[in-house]
Amino acid sequence: MVSVSALVLIVWLGARLAEWGIVHAVFDPDYAACRAASGACWGFVAEKYRLILFGRYPYDEQWRPLLATGAILAMLVTTALPALWTRRGARWLLAGWALAFALFFALMLGGFAGLAKVETDRWGGLPLTVILTLLGMTASAPLGILLALGRRSKMPLLRLLSVGYIELVRGVPLITVLFVATFVFPLLLPAGFRLDPFWRIVVGIVLFQAAYMAETVRGGLQTIARGQFDAAASLGLGFWQTQLHIVLPQARVAVIPAFVNSLLSTFMDTSLVTVVSMYDLTGSLRLALGDPKWREFFIEGYLFVGAVYFGGSFAMSRYSIWLEGRLKGEAGR
Repeated sequence: MVSVSALVLIVWLGARLAEWGIVHAVFDPDYAACRAASGACWGFVAEKYRLILFGRYPYDEQWRPLLATGAILAMLVTTALPALWTRRGARWLLAGWALAFALFFALMLGGFAGLAKVETDRWGGLPLTVILTLLGMTASAPLGILLALGRRSKMPLLRLLSVGYIELVRGVPLITVLFVATFVFPLLLPAGFRLDPFWRIVVGIVLFQAAYMAETVRGGLQTIARGQFDAAASLGLGFWQTQLHIVLPQARVAVIPAFVNSLLSTFMDTSLVTVVSMYDLTGSLRLALGDPKWREFFIEGYLFVGAVYFGGSFAMSRYSIWLEGRLKGEAGR
């Protein structure tokens, strides 16, 4: 009875949602039609999508963040192809990522070859969300591994420092870290030295995420049986040889779910940069809602942004499930 009732409720809600979002919706950027309609006003998204996706980046130059983000996303898809997971493929991937990053920052910053210079404080929308997530996770992974190894070290001072850093950072909200990175960190820099606000935020996200990454890696290391370490020692392998060739390759399977959870968390937590005057997707939506003419259609705007976040999160989640199964299959052979 409960299942039937739940099914009836889902069907009823689905029908009402389809009626509101499709049947009686307005898709053209016609304000008068939106006011008169009984359904959703997707015309707001049609009118403001460029502001939502690219923030305050100059309107006539928005082909640059589009191309820059496309290069990064193309490399993400390319990296996910198993055919390139070889020694030779790794060299091509490293070269591809170097080129993609160079292209991203060259296009976004400009100032050469006739491209107008655009300061980082005008970056926003999807490009800012993507690059902050990518830099945050990429740079925090090796730092997190070192912290995890330090926490398991037999050297008391190294272990104490690692534990202290991990517990201190994990006990502080990310928004506090961003405030410190933006407003306090510049006061600690040498006189005359200035670090761009964008890079201060990147450093804050990296240092914050590294503490969580360390615990993720430590959990994976604890799944390795003691016999693996004894076998490595019997073969005469040193500490780093054991970690790089024996321990970490086995631990990577165990940490995939937690790693993806951290990735999704970073992807969505980038919305907090709004409090330090940088506008990611949600911040750019607030800029769009600053137009009093369209402000009443905020639900449609948040649904659009939510769909972008859901699409990215769902793709990463499904890929992680596939990757975990593949790696477990390889480990079982």
